[in-house]
Amino acid sequence: MNTFEAVLKKLEQLHFRNMYQNDFFLTWEKSFEELEAVFTVADSLRYLRSQNISTRLFDSGLGISLFRDNSTRTRFSFASACNLLGLEVQDLDEGKSQIAHGETVRETANMISFMADVIGIRDDMYIGKGNAYMHEVADAVEEGFRKGVLEQRPTLVNLQCDIDHPTQAMADMLHIIHEFGGIENLKGKKIAMTWAYSPSYGKPLSVPQGIIGLMTRMGMDVVLAHPEGYEIMSDVEELAKKQAKESGGSFTKTHSMAEAFKDADIVYPKSWAPYQAMEVRTDLYGKGDMEGIYKLEQELLMQNAQHKDWECTEELMATTKNGKALYMHCLPADISGVSCKEGEVAASVFDRYRDELYKEASFKPYIIAAMIFLAKVGDPVAVLRKLEKERKDRLYK
Repeated sequence: MNTFEAVLKKLEQLHFRNMYQNDFFLTWEKSFEELEAVFTVADSLRYLRSQNISTRLFDSGLGISLFRDNSTRTRFSFASACNLLGLEVQDLDEGKSQIAHGETVRETANMISFMADVIGIRDDMYIGKGNAYMHEVADAVEEGFRKGVLEQRPTLVNLQCDIDHPTQAMADMLHIIHEFGGIENLKGKKIAMTWAYSPSYGKPLSVPQGIIGLMTRMGMDVVLAHPEGYEIMSDVEELAKKQAKESGGSFTKTHSMAEAFKDADIVYPKSWAPYQAMEVRTDLYGKGDMEGIYKLEQELLMQNAQHKDWECTEELMATTKNGKALYMHCLPADISGVSCKEGEVAASVFDRYRDELYKEASFKPYIIAAMIFLAKVGDPVAVLRKLEKERKDRLYK
């Protein structure tokens, strides 16, 4: 970092007051300066921790996590973020709660929120459901707070929904900012968000949608590549076009992985399921049609198998800008010859970028902590300055 005081002066110039006592659903619902504030606070918190300075805002309180899909990085990132700020974490296991007995969303939201300061939800499996569920929870706790049921109104953080994966996209963006020496250096940089082959079925759309929904705001040249039939949500594509035009960048599509990789500064090869197939799966789950779901899965696995050549190889990497594009992935990647016979990325490529990938992932706890920080603190600059001045040891040595 530059001097800590210089970073705080930069933060003072940004307009982000609307983030106070507010939720974080989708990156494109936030202003550019609000996003920049998240990046700046994330870097500030990381700096303070590196100096062995405690960043505990809370003496007590809960962070509630609800994961409706499997998770390693995001689950532990949320727990780390809450702990960094002084909150305990309690995971809501729906199978062991009264939700299994028909408890309503409104009742559950209020019952878990009596001493909660933040609720993190991952609900990415079903089209048209995840983001809507998060808003239903947020509306319920807002009503509970307004009517005096809750002493405080918990902040909701989207840990991945059917539309966006904001904590991942923001962590990826902060990694890029550090790699290229500042947000001001990203204009004109080409990033290829490409589909890649996976021997598994039904990976969420929210990662590619989150990437094009955020990177097009930075003046970057964003290319979305996938085989025919692997479309994402058309609304997000239209949003990406609009944002690229406003930022002075570009948004293009191609059905050629090679075209996307050519002269790219950044490549992000990642498998996802076709949007139409995800709509069908959502409908089948709603009907409880498990036989139909199995049949759909087999069809999609066969469809995927027709595109095994969509792999991030050394040959493709050599066609990128000076042959040195930054390779990115949200992890876990399907590594050919390691985690699967044929997959998203060649083992030699993955091994060469392994440390960079782990660095990419390391930004997520700080991004989540920054989202919570800006929602809970009325004057973030003053609080950060106070934490640095008090210099309370995080670890007594």
